[in-house]
Amino acid sequence: MELILSTSPAKLTLDPACQPELTLRFNLTELTLDPARQPELSLSPRLAELTLDPTCHPEMSLSPGPAELTLDPQHQAKDLPVPKLPELILEPVHCRPELMSACADLINDQWPRSRASRLHSLGQSSDAFPLCLMLLSPQPSPGAAPVVVGHARLSRVLDHPHSLLVETVVVARALRGRGFGRRLMEGLEAFARARGFRRLHLTTHDQLYFYAHLGYQLGEPVQGLAFTNRRLSTTVLRAFSKPPCPQPPCKEPILAAQAVPRSSKGPPLPPPPPLPQSLTTSPPPSPEPLPQSPLETRYRDLKGCPIFWMEKDI
Repeated sequence: MELILSTSPAKLTLDPACQPELTLRFNLTELTLDPARQPELSLSPRLAELTLDPTCHPEMSLSPGPAELTLDPQHQAKDLPVPKLPELILEPVHCRPELMSACADLINDQWPRSRASRLHSLGQSSDAFPLCLMLLSPQPSPGAAPVVVGHARLSRVLDHPHSLLVETVVVARALRGRGFGRRLMEGLEAFARARGFRRLHLTTHDQLYFYAHLGYQLGEPVQGLAFTNRRLSTTVLRAFSKPPCPQPPCKEPILAAQAVPRSSKGPPLPPPPPLPQSLTTSPPPSPEPLPQSPLETRYRDLKGCPIFWMEKDI
């Protein structure tokens, strides 16, 4: 049964045996539902007041918006509270595998990628590095699972045994601008410092001033290790990390004076002039590019976009 109200009744009571789908097109002063019914409501466009019986649990779609909506206190939907900074904890992904899917969704919301590829990358987290860390709200509500608030990845740095490279730093969109990014970075520093590391490196495109407020300064590029294994020597890892050797430059043609054939008529031709000095000596080295500054950087990522390298002693 479908009931369409095209006028404005003062009060409407539904019979217990009726299970209609209601569509209210105009203003309604008061609507009271029978306790035994659980209808699906679609209210459009305005509703002056809606009062539900305590035992009724309807699913409602309000469009574009009622003037006032009153629900029974026992059945009002409760929004998840904003996590409190002191209650947040930092845990490795591989210690909480049940949260790996939620962590993948958090990262993909910022940098879309194949879900299978993202889960595979998170699954490589280990205490031997690379290591993925999650910022968690332990108990957003009684009996609920922890909420993944942020994520960051730590990797070892080639030739810098006391350094770590920080990557994939992200905070949930709904919680940005409230100090959770700072809490995540401070947690990373404490985590790394407790394990004997003394410096953190990172890159950024547009968060230069955020990291500067946390004490990071412009630095030089470093090579992060995508995997570590004690059986592989540093020499082997360094060979894999270096870019391919460029092709040797083409040798300049050898210009030498050749014997000039004598003409059958007239005097011999004069010898050719000496070679210019620019062809006999190597060209001067090109000047070094200017170092990066808060407004400009000489470094580029794989897509050719400017990227700032930063570092901090912890």
